[in-house]
Amino acid sequence: MCGIVGYIGKAQAASILLDGLAKLEYRGYDSAGISIYDGENINTVKTKGKIKDLRELTHDGTDLTGTVGIGHTRWATHGEPSDVNSHPHVNASETIAVVHNGIIENYLELKKRLLAKGYVFQSETDTEVVTLLLDYYFDGDLLKTLSKVMSRIEGSYALGIINKDNPDEIIAVKKDSPLIVGLSEDGNYIASDIPAVLKHTRKIYILEDGEIVKLTRDNVTVYNQDLDIIEKEVTEIQWDVSAAEKGGYQHFMMKEIHEQPKAVRDTIFPRLREDEVFIHELRMTEEQIRDLKKVFIIACGSAYHAGVTGKYVIEELSRIPVEVDLASEFRYRNPILEDNTLAIIISQSGETADTLAAMREAKRHGVRTLAIVNVVGSSIAREADDVLYTWAGPEIAVATTKGYTSQLSALYLLALHFGRIREKISRSDYLEMLQELKTLPDKIEMMLRDKEKIQYLANKYIGLKDVFFLGRGIDYASALEASLKLKEISYVHSEAYAAGELKHGTISLIEDGTLVVALVTQEQLYGKIVSNIVEVKTRGAFVLAVTNEDNKDIEKNADYVFYIPKTNKNFTGLMATIPMQLFAYYVAVAKGCDVDQPRNLAKSVTVE
Repeated sequence: MCGIVGYIGKAQAASILLDGLAKLEYRGYDSAGISIYDGENINTVKTKGKIKDLRELTHDGTDLTGTVGIGHTRWATHGEPSDVNSHPHVNASETIAVVHNGIIENYLELKKRLLAKGYVFQSETDTEVVTLLLDYYFDGDLLKTLSKVMSRIEGSYALGIINKDNPDEIIAVKKDSPLIVGLSEDGNYIASDIPAVLKHTRKIYILEDGEIVKLTRDNVTVYNQDLDIIEKEVTEIQWDVSAAEKGGYQHFMMKEIHEQPKAVRDTIFPRLREDEVFIHELRMTEEQIRDLKKVFIIACGSAYHAGVTGKYVIEELSRIPVEVDLASEFRYRNPILEDNTLAIIISQSGETADTLAAMREAKRHGVRTLAIVNVVGSSIAREADDVLYTWAGPEIAVATTKGYTSQLSALYLLALHFGRIREKISRSDYLEMLQELKTLPDKIEMMLRDKEKIQYLANKYIGLKDVFFLGRGIDYASALEASLKLKEISYVHSEAYAAGELKHGTISLIEDGTLVVALVTQEQLYGKIVSNIVEVKTRGAFVLAVTNEDNKDIEKNADYVFYIPKTNKNFTGLMATIPMQLFAYYVAVAKGCDVDQPRNLAKSVTVE
């Protein structure tokens, strides 16, 4: 979850590191720190708080001179957020500095051994054992020392290391935590994610598990754990540099909400060819698709909610049974995985620890895996049998918006593709839905032009304490995502319910003034959800309805209605999501919450 960055080159390192950390702050913002070698000593400054606090403490980096350094922004796992628990961690003589993303699972055992050898620990972190192990085994060759330490630590880690005795190099290693290497004429970089280096280079190496890299000012060398040199292929990043900047918006989240038309368009349009869905990345044969007996969709968080929508749409259009699993549950429940099964793995980052482990479990059972991810070259993308990229670009805000709608877009394409091959969709319906897909970006833009209507309602309800989201079918999946958006950025308690379950206990929570958001986009279920609206209204609820633009009758029962453009029933989940993203955003802003960096969260959950 943490973010690490490193630089060695011709320029002053501190400002580069601070800028890189700011681009990675979505990975954690409990504390931050940098270590710089100034030609004689390693100087370390770290503090509890955000990057802005570190900038103030170092006067924007001007207090630290040197062209070699590492930095870290922390999401706390072991040890509370504090100055002393912040990274980088240094040894007693301050000759070794380490930054770490991941978890050292056997750190207590290692700590006990080091204490017995006379070492004194300054922090409560698991990372400090790595620093002190490097100190204990160091024999002048940092590469060999790191290889020895790797054989003794268990868990997940991306490490960046500098050493006073090897002053013209940075050593880094990856195992089950993301790490890239940036290559440029002015210096070389390590980082947890692409946005940290995008300003300086588009050429990167994507490290595999167990690979060690040595960076000098002019060269980058990659080794395996036996220290044999490995030839790496350069990956060219196509992201626009401006995509990682706010571009005049108050928050990244609002910017990314407005980028959804482009993200959806970029995900859908390249895969439409002459009135056909053409997914060139999918190497499954038509026979394999026709033979499918079951699909598992495996994900966490918002990606899981996309999967719930995907279940409804894939089952409707292809008639394949679909089971949706939380990755953290799937990997431990000994799932029944039979022949002719496909596992669809969804992750924005492609590094989500539970999702990656669940995919590996599926592969261990011989199941074909198809990844839907946004980050090119991520672990899930590399290890899956097939990968369908969502072209959303970098998403900086912790709460996903364009990442989610791009995932829905990819699932729509798959459902249509499978349905056509399995001959479960008529040609006329198929062509109609293809045309509807093409209109989705324009319809999103239309809703964004009406965002003030949502802002008005959100401002009325900034004091709310409880919100209930109701829906049936696809609308239930949308309710799950709407509820999560509200709670994660505004800290308002909210729950999503399948509306038919109201009578089975939930309705007892409704009282005068309770806000109920009813998602009503499935025409065949209008009557049912209206009955549910009446049930909560009679118990004092205020009802906001989100429905199709032709459903004017709902005004008889709802207190406030937000209309979405009419589209095919299978695609309404994407349409209904947009006003709910805006509602959550405006409530959070009105309450004074940190929209882009909500408390206790991080963008990419790379630890279990």
